[in-house]
Amino acid sequence: MMAQRNYAAGSATLQTSRRAEYDVIAGVTYRLREKAQSQKNDYPAFVQALYDNRKLWNALVVDIADPKNELPDELRARILYLAEFTNKYSGDLLRKKKKSVLPLLEINMAILRGLKTEGPSK
Repeated sequence: MMAQRNYAAGSATLQTSRRAEYDVIAGVTYRLREKAQSQKNDYPAFVQALYDNRKLWNALVVDIADPKNELPDELRARILYLAEFTNKYSGDLLRKKKKSVLPLLEINMAILRGLKTEGPSK
């Protein structure tokens, strides 16, 4: 019975962490989408949303670089690649070399789907 209680408490913590990650990424994604739609009227807000998305991806890179992170190496490499792409693509948007935020939104949505469907995280 004690083992069940301890396991349940740990499981709730893992689900809470996963939910917190989901909520942060969902919030950044929502703001980026909203600000992209109104960037002609409020370009500084769009730039802030891009910055927040870059900041999110930088935080993910810091997290996967932590030796205590237990994600598989292949997944860590994919996250690093996506972070590099996000950073470069965001810069291209700011320099007007790209016009659509859709690739950034699609990446974030893929991460959200993964957080929603995969088993407990560590």
